[in-house]
Amino acid sequence: MRSTKVHVYFMPGMAANPSIFKHIRLPEDIFEQHLLEWFVPERDMSLSDYAKKMNEYVLHDNAVLVGVSFGGMLAQEMARFKSFRKVVLVSSVKEASELPKRMIFAKYTKVHKLLPTGLVNNIELLAKYAFGETVTKRLALYEEYLSIRDKYYIDWSIDQIVNWKPVEPIPNLVHIHGDKDAVFPIEKIKHCITVKSGTHTMIIHRARWFNEHLPTIILE
Repeated sequence: MRSTKVHVYFMPGMAANPSIFKHIRLPEDIFEQHLLEWFVPERDMSLSDYAKKMNEYVLHDNAVLVGVSFGGMLAQEMARFKSFRKVVLVSSVKEASELPKRMIFAKYTKVHKLLPTGLVNNIELLAKYAFGETVTKRLALYEEYLSIRDKYYIDWSIDQIVNWKPVEPIPNLVHIHGDKDAVFPIEKIKHCITVKSGTHTMIIHRARWFNEHLPTIILE
């Protein structure tokens, strides 16, 4: 019998693994959750080609795609090549103008290419890149969440973020953003559902909010 459930695919942020979603629990009688994870891109792979490859792991038609941070940018690229019921961005951006000034500066100066990404095994540094937080008090926690340590992947991701330029708006898109996001400050974000006191890691630390509101947001 064909499943009538709504299939929801979750894409984590840069360097993060799907365990960031471990506290997200949607009603099982309505939704079926699926977790996507990063793979190391081929040499000189574009974000568009990466998105096409990632779409191969989406096995259901008319699914919902939830993307966090850089995963939200990727989700929008994926939606260019595959039809989704809804695309939900969390702690992300939907156009280049929403990027913070330091990322726009990096795009034109290439300063991001000087970042010491060879130190990706330094979890404090990686967390600063990925989450915009100083995490000395929660290192064990971030050791669990940030497991993608490949230098080429990190370099590629940072380059894709600062140079990202969406081709066209994605239909059925919803943007959820915290007003305390240190990576993508809310001052530059247009038309979003605002989570009060939400940080860039609110998918982890505010899971209760998402469990309460995400079902309605998806089904609206």
